[in-house]
Amino acid sequence: MYRLTAGHRAAMAVAAVLTLVGSALGLAQPLIARQVVDASGRGELVWSLLALLGGLFVAEAATGAVGRFLLERTGEGVVRQLRHGLVGRLLRLEMREYDRHRGGDLVSRVTADTTVLREVVSQALVDLVTGSLVAAGAIVLMAWLDPLLLLLVAVTVALATVVVASLLAGIRRASEQMQGSIGAVAADLERALGALPMVRVHRAEEREAAGIGARVEAAYGAGVRTAKLASVMSPAVELAVQGSFLIVLVVGGLRVGGHAGSLGDLVAFLLYASYLVLPLSSVFRAVGLIQRGMGAYQRIDEALRLPVEPTAPRRPAVRSGAARPTAAPEPPALALRGVRFGYDPGRPVLRDVSFTVARRQHVALVGRSGAGKSTVFALVARFYEPDAGTLSFDGRPAADLSREDCRRRIAVVDQNAHVVHGTLRDNIAYASPDAPEAEIRRVVELARLDEVVDRLPAGLATVVGERGSTLSGGERQRVALARALLARPSLLLLDEPTSHLDAINESALTTVMKDIAEECALLVIAHRLSTVQHADRIVVLHDGRIAAGGRHEELLAASGLYRELAASQMLRPGGHPAPRQP
Repeated sequence: MYRLTAGHRAAMAVAAVLTLVGSALGLAQPLIARQVVDASGRGELVWSLLALLGGLFVAEAATGAVGRFLLERTGEGVVRQLRHGLVGRLLRLEMREYDRHRGGDLVSRVTADTTVLREVVSQALVDLVTGSLVAAGAIVLMAWLDPLLLLLVAVTVALATVVVASLLAGIRRASEQMQGSIGAVAADLERALGALPMVRVHRAEEREAAGIGARVEAAYGAGVRTAKLASVMSPAVELAVQGSFLIVLVVGGLRVGGHAGSLGDLVAFLLYASYLVLPLSSVFRAVGLIQRGMGAYQRIDEALRLPVEPTAPRRPAVRSGAARPTAAPEPPALALRGVRFGYDPGRPVLRDVSFTVARRQHVALVGRSGAGKSTVFALVARFYEPDAGTLSFDGRPAADLSREDCRRRIAVVDQNAHVVHGTLRDNIAYASPDAPEAEIRRVVELARLDEVVDRLPAGLATVVGERGSTLSGGERQRVALARALLARPSLLLLDEPTSHLDAINESALTTVMKDIAEECALLVIAHRLSTVQHADRIVVLHDGRIAAGGRHEELLAASGLYRELAASQMLRPGGHPAPRQP
């Protein structure tokens, strides 16, 4: 909690001081009331004391209101700071962490868990401190007025404290379970909504609702357990307070009747007993809130401790003082040498993969599903680090470059072309928000997207919906291609660029790829012959290894695996199966 409030402690200190001042003003009121009662018993009426009592009451209310406002504002500030930190952290996590954690659960830590902590900061922490101090002050004054009555009150409060202490651990465990279940609800619902067409086509609405409902029931059960424990704790506190008040009233009344004390002393003691109720209640409530908040903070702290991508190179670049000879060959845009990698230790996906992509060269990666093509792309995009071997960009090892430097050189068109909610212009200019209009128009035409822009009601300003729902699969892929071209990369990665295109647009894309190869290097994952046969070089992957390499005609003659792929998986530009080669 101390780390959590960093940067807000000054405001919390001011709020605590104001709360203590208000409480001190409240503690002074029973003493004034005592004098008023004793004076009235003598037949006197002191207007100055009544005015002072009223002034103290108004001052207490004013300082309390200002202190409470500062606390609420501080709570919002802590939540804002936490959410900024979480959002920045979650967007920069290592890709392996996204494989281990569900997106909806991570989102829940930014929203639901931080809201729980707001109550801890805005109420519990200061209530715990000020409530303890005010209770201590009231106890000191009560001891001064009547030690015997204070002893009776202490016994009843001690009994309530034992009951509350026995419940706190259960409240924290139940709260942690409830927050975890809420995160699971968010994760399952996000999964179902993200695949809603599949859910409806397979008539799985009730099954998904039942699965999410089970998570809801788990959250409900944990919430009920928390409420059950809290419902036992609250009456215990109330009974202790009411019991001590009745004891003071009965015993004190008997003592006044026996002339062992004055009526003013009894009134003052009763007022202090009533003043003790609020701080003690706030202390017990604060402890309960902190226990619930710690369950939420543990989840937030776990998220804040997840490893993020490093911003610096893995090793400092070694710079030679000698200038590069002018006749030296131009380094390739990309080079993989002896690369090995596996998502799980002991289960390699790539084994000693080596190939290069020269500048302005078109290289195609082909192979059966699971051969390792997408993993090559993931390594080139620096989502993961190779277990062995080297990866180089423009002749410089990736280990000498930051991930940002590497990604500045590349652009990716994924098979699942990502289109986010916003306008068509927002999606195209995502990597270059300040790109001039002429440049946007250039990539729109280059990606054969101009007909789509002309058809949409507001052109580039048309809102494309959640995940680009108003666009077809082929249109989304062309949007992703335009976005990649706008960044003017030195290496463009295309993952199944023709998977959602019809024959006309597929033929047009083949022409576009020739034009793009004049500007930058191309590395393409492809299964269609129309995409592969015009490549400068084809790399055939099989079981994580390079099985063959060369041009289309060379591989047809020399590689049985390539002939099998061409016959069974790839299609001619017109959509007919390629004939089997002998």
